[in-house]
Amino acid sequence: MTTIRDIFKTLCGIAPLELQMGFDNAGFQLGRIDREARRVLLALDVTDAVAEEARSDGAELIISHHPLIFSPLKAVTDADPVQKRALYLIENGIALISMHTNLDVAEGGVNDVLIRLLGAEPEAPLDADGCGRIGSLPEPMLLSAFLERSKDILHAPALRYCKGEDLVSRIAVMGGSGGGSLEDAVRLGCDTYVTADVKYHQFQRAAECGLTLIDADHFYTENPIIPALAERLREEFPGVEFRVSQEHRACIRFA
Repeated sequence: MTTIRDIFKTLCGIAPLELQMGFDNAGFQLGRIDREARRVLLALDVTDAVAEEARSDGAELIISHHPLIFSPLKAVTDADPVQKRALYLIENGIALISMHTNLDVAEGGVNDVLIRLLGAEPEAPLDADGCGRIGSLPEPMLLSAFLERSKDILHAPALRYCKGEDLVSRIAVMGGSGGGSLEDAVRLGCDTYVTADVKYHQFQRAAECGLTLIDADHFYTENPIIPALAERLREEFPGVEFRVSQEHRACIRFA
């Protein structure tokens, strides 16, 4: 029998909780840790649709990247969206584990998966917190080709970017909000930086530095970790069904 505790222990081996940043709240968030786990649903976020999908699938556990409970809850009622979602999980016997910034920095985590998808092997972290990755493409690519390939690989409907050089060779990545680390990408000799949630003045700064800065959206730069993590867990627990959410979608739309 595989318990939720067994799965949590394995997740902590993949992305130790001590790696999480000080503001974070990763870990075991809801439920009974010694309950048997036969079906597990993985998703980037715990939305209402994901919670309902877990219930419909008969899942005993949800594994998410972004924590549902980020700030302390003073009550658990149906008067607040987060509290209501937590209450729904509790009422339906669904546990929750969230692996957030610890999974961002961990080996084989969010940023290793992202940079490999974009065609480079991770060489080193991007910033002093161990987050992000830098690496080199096997062969330089035209920026236009790199943009198209990035859209296809990440399933992103659009990219925002400012252009530096015509060729892409040495890249930096940071899944999720990473505009604040563009100076690190410049300092480490990268010609291209792929991240998300970039502000206007950060695009301006990148242009001044001759850096191609690409905003591929928060969801699309982080979501690749979900199927990768599911596959790792399937190998570890062949008797448990690990499913990637089919209901969760990016909340931002492009017209």
